[in-house]
Order: sequence, then structure tokens, then C-alpha cells
Amino acid sequence: MTQDDKTFMERAIALSERTSLVDSAGGAFGCVIVQDGRILAEGANRVVAENDPTWHAEMEAIRAACKAEGSFKLRDATLYTSAEPCPMCMAAAYWAGIARVYYASTNEDALRYGDFDDSMIYAELRKPAAERSIPGRQIMRAEAVEVWRKYHAKADRVPY
Repeated sequence: MTQDDKTFMERAIALSERTSLVDSAGGAFGCVIVQDGRILAEGANRVVAENDPTWHAEMEAIRAACKAEGSFKLRDATLYTSAEPCPMCMAAAYWAGIARVYYASTNEDALRYGDFDDSMIYAELRKPAAERSIPGRQIMRAEAVEVWRKYHAKADRVPY
């Protein structure tokens, strides 16, 4: 751990404290995204304040960093988060091309002290779609694939 790592993680933890204890906006989650030694964006959990189950610290920071960079990819960026990312946030980090993730508390800590339990989601995602507690069922594949074919042939399509 470098001094910069410590500084950036301290900021993520401070955001988690403000959002949960001062603002009562959501759980104790804070995040900063760093690129080339500078903070691109910050995020804090606002699930309760915004009535939005996706308003996690990492999601807010990723959205803001991408907007600031004018790109949906965050070249060689590092994500510092006060807690181990949930499945949604970790997936978003992959989609955004985050290079490294540093986290402070674990999923077990979040369960023990905050009643945040991601284990069911991890277990559900390992099941076939039809066997999940929210079952998935495929319909109208041919119609959707036709749109994909057109998208594939689109000359100005932006690959990602």
C-alpha cells in the first residue's frame, strides 16, 4: 500500500461515513475513482435518499468518471471503495474497464454490521435463468436477433 492508496481510501471511507451517519442517505459505502494520480470522481450510497436500489457509491462514481472523461471506458483507472463491491458494482467496474479495485471492509463486515447480504445474489447468478427466485424466460428471440443483425451491420457502430 502506497501513501496515495491510503489517501484515496481515506477519502472513500470519509464519504461512507458522511452518507451513512451524517446524511442518512444510505449504507456505509463511499468510493473514489483515480486516474493518473488524480481523483476523477467520487460516489456515495444514496439508495435511501433517492429511493433507487442502484444508487451505490461505485455506480455513482463510475457514472461521474465516465462523464468527466467523455468515455464509457476508464483507461487504467483505480477504484477505491470503502466496502467490497456487490455483484452489480463489480460488473460495472468490468464494463467500465477499471484496471484495479481496492476495498476496505468485506462483504462479511457489511453483513455483520449493516445487514447487507449479497450471498443470495451470488448464489442466484450461478443458477440457470429458469431456476432463479426471479425466473427468466426467453421469448421473441427471432425479433430481437433481427435488431442485433442490423446493429452488427451498422457502419458507424461503436464497439465496446
